[in-house]
Amino acid sequence: MTLDRRTLLKAAGAAGALNTVWPLSAGLSPAQAREAAEALGADYDPAPFTLGVASGDPQPGSVVLWTRLAPEPLAAEQRLPEVVAVDWVVAEDQALTRVVARGSAPASATLGHSVHVPVQGLAAGRTYWYAFSALGRTSRVGRTRTAPTGSVARVRFATANCQAFHDGFYAAHRGIAREDVDFVVHLGDYIYEHGPVGGDHVRDHEGPAVLTLADYRRRHALYKGDASLREAHAAHPWFLTWDDHEVANDYSGTGGGAPFLQRRAAAYQAWYENMPHRDGGESALPDPVLHRTRRWGDLLELTVLDLRSYRSAQNLAGGTILGAEQKNWLKGTIDRAPDSWHVWANSIMLSQLRGRPGGSYMFTDQWDGFLAERREILGHVHTSGLEDLVVVTGDWHSAFVDDLRVDFDDTSSPLVGTEFTAHSVTSGGYSADWNAANGPLMGRGNPHLKYFEGNRYGYDVHELTPQRFTTRMRVVADRRDPLSPVTTLTSFHVDRGRTGSYEDPATKGSPAQWRRD
Repeated sequence: MTLDRRTLLKAAGAAGALNTVWPLSAGLSPAQAREAAEALGADYDPAPFTLGVASGDPQPGSVVLWTRLAPEPLAAEQRLPEVVAVDWVVAEDQALTRVVARGSAPASATLGHSVHVPVQGLAAGRTYWYAFSALGRTSRVGRTRTAPTGSVARVRFATANCQAFHDGFYAAHRGIAREDVDFVVHLGDYIYEHGPVGGDHVRDHEGPAVLTLADYRRRHALYKGDASLREAHAAHPWFLTWDDHEVANDYSGTGGGAPFLQRRAAAYQAWYENMPHRDGGESALPDPVLHRTRRWGDLLELTVLDLRSYRSAQNLAGGTILGAEQKNWLKGTIDRAPDSWHVWANSIMLSQLRGRPGGSYMFTDQWDGFLAERREILGHVHTSGLEDLVVVTGDWHSAFVDDLRVDFDDTSSPLVGTEFTAHSVTSGGYSADWNAANGPLMGRGNPHLKYFEGNRYGYDVHELTPQRFTTRMRVVADRRDPLSPVTTLTSFHVDRGRTGSYEDPATKGSPAQWRRD
């Protein structure tokens, strides 16, 4: 059976939706499914390393290397031996001639033939290249970097979030791959769990809502079918957290009956199998441990939060978004904080957000549904004397800049930091008309809100020096174009030792639906 892009798109147009011809829902074989996926815009590396390579959680002497063997990426099961030996190599040059470490790791069917290699004994603050070999084939070459120690003059990193496959191509990740950054922080919604959406979309999901381990594996493989995402993984080491769509919309990690707990376990395992994650617990399964603190020399302390696994339901008097253990850990991190920039990787908005003056909270799935705990944490930041706090956030599909106050309803309450909420990679936001009408209402209803822009898609690049923190909002011209150019929409700064942000005068004339003068 031969499937060409023109025939598929013609059929899709006649039916009015891509999902009517999308592979697995039509009962195709794995090979035919891959052919159909590629005809509709997916793309894969040569087998068995179809999903590419990645690295993550860089430390001064160590980094985790990842790959997953998937000769048929959209198959429910791979036609591979139970265990495959995967060789790996790390070198000081891209040609892999100056080798500094090598070894072999087992890729087992139990973990989807994934490999997580915690390479040790590397030099601090160095760039390395790496590759894998198995079954007579060699992967693409990836590039990674270890964290430095001691005095650091500059740190640059990118943040990305919310990359619905059906809403556009990953030109933003193509841009990230080309950025001069030390690492990438992904803030969640790496995949989406629902079925096909149909309508006017450049591509669509491969089948119905995902529920089982095989479903989630296939969905991750579909998302890595975008070449730009694989390129961004191969270009830089990543830190990772998740939000809700890696499992199910708006879920609480501590709620649900047996069927949901089985679904969550499947989702967590598939996430681990497909990410360059160094687990923080005794075992990555069934529940990977995401929260951690990492340092980049003396300039940056990065705190990664998990705001899904341990949360209670929303809007409870004693509700928790962190869970007791993670909350105590975060407080201890605040108490022991070094003299540096402090960045929290935070998947959902920390700042208060009312829809209009005196109005209700817009979404209580974010920290607005956990008021007492938010006040407790921000109050602890204030009483501890922690300075130079910047929170980087995803989820909203729009860009916000907020001042952080201990009590958002009291404009005389102490300022304790700044929050930058980034545009999404592709996931659709509100319409331009909605943004134009509601941006000013949100601005007037939230005195701590400095900036709102919802009409664009992209990522943020953050640059830290001993004197200043700068965030550049990098946006794509068209998310429907996989080669879309990237430009800087605007930039904001935070000065060391001074709480609060300000927009760069050179970019202050850029379009926005709200900015506070």
